Amino acid sequence: MAHKPWRQGRPDMDDKPGIPRPSLSRLPLYYRFLLQASEAGRNVVSSDEMGQALRLPAAQIRKDLTYVREFGRPGVGYPVGQLLASLEEFLGLANDKEAILVGAGRLGQALASYPGFEAYGLRIVALFDSDPAKVGQEVAGRTIFPMDKLANLVGRLHIQMGVITVPAQAAQTVADAMVTAGITVIWNFAPARLSVPEGVWVENEDLASRLATLSYRIVRRGRRAGTAGTGETEGEKSDRGGPGSAAAG
Repeated sequence: MAHKPWRQGRPDMDDKPGIPRPSLSRLPLYYRFLLQASEAGRNVVSSDEMGQALRLPAAQIRKDLTYVREFGRPGVGYPVGQLLASLEEFLGLANDKEAILVGAGRLGQALASYPGFEAYGLRIVALFDSDPAKVGQEVAGRTIFPMDKLANLVGRLHIQMGVITVPAQAAQTVADAMVTAGITVIWNFAPARLSVPEGVWVENEDLASRLATLSYRIVRRGRRAGTAGTGETEGEKSDRGGPGSAAAG
């Protein structure tokens, strides 16, 4: 199979005409806030209120919402029901989406069992795994199938989305099988960059990279705390030298 780079088009833009990727990533935050407001009986919310709750600038929220053709009334705010409906239509949440998942390990089983996806119209209908010991088992009422059943099920149910939760070394093979079967959107939890043909979208969730980022933040905070008592910056501390350095010799 001929492959092109894993991400198509501009990395800061999405397929929705003219919407920057950061703005698109914030829309689900607004949607969750509005769901809670609706459940609380609220009819109108302001961008200032949303900004305080989500720790985002109100001006940024107003700009993001213009992409879904929603404009709040000055001094009044946004009608909760109308904005919810607009976001659901824009994000495709009103339409149920069925997906398959490959990799029925602990992460795969946890994702398949997570009920929160249903609020966003996502339903994982089947799991696949190459381990014969797992085939035939059920996870949250879903049967684990062998990989040789993937193409038939995807074609028969017209599945467009696949979730990958396999080890890195198996991820490309799984992606190839998904694309061959007709999958056009892949949610990839494997720590691997995938090569896919044009027209296939990959969304990566690299948990290891995110953990490394958090670890860096913890270490950096500890370093700042350690230098605060001496009044030295990290650069000054380095310049001062230590055991084995030129300054110490």
